Amino acid sequence: MKNFVVKTIANAGALAVAVWLLDKITLTGDSTGKKIGTLIVVAVIFGVVNWLVKPIVKVLTFPLFILTLGLITLVVNALMLLLTSWVCGKLDLSFHVEGFWTAVVGGLIISIVSWALNVVLPDED
Repeated sequence: MKNFVVKTIANAGALAVAVWLLDKITLTGDSTGKKIGTLIVVAVIFGVVNWLVKPIVKVLTFPLFILTLGLITLVVNALMLLLTSWVCGKLDLSFHVEGFWTAVVGGLIISIVSWALNVVLPDED
């Protein structure tokens, strides 16, 4: 459970950095508290999407991983971010990613920041 909380906090921080850096990734809300709450819910959704869908996509695109020497990971991360944006839209959350290339850059930012935060934050190990 502690590991889930740490990963959710790292994802929320990484998503916040992506929202801050990219104009086309938007998070709207009336107050800072509401934005933080939405960001945490989006981080949970992003974590669930990465936990459920990403392994299936990786297995199905395995030949492309070999062919592109792993660069297809950028596309897979972008698709996971776009899927998260779509789910958030269906749940009427104020998080939106506009466009594939924005999702590629956003996925790269989220991966780097999430990795850095996971190094800094305490873990079960």
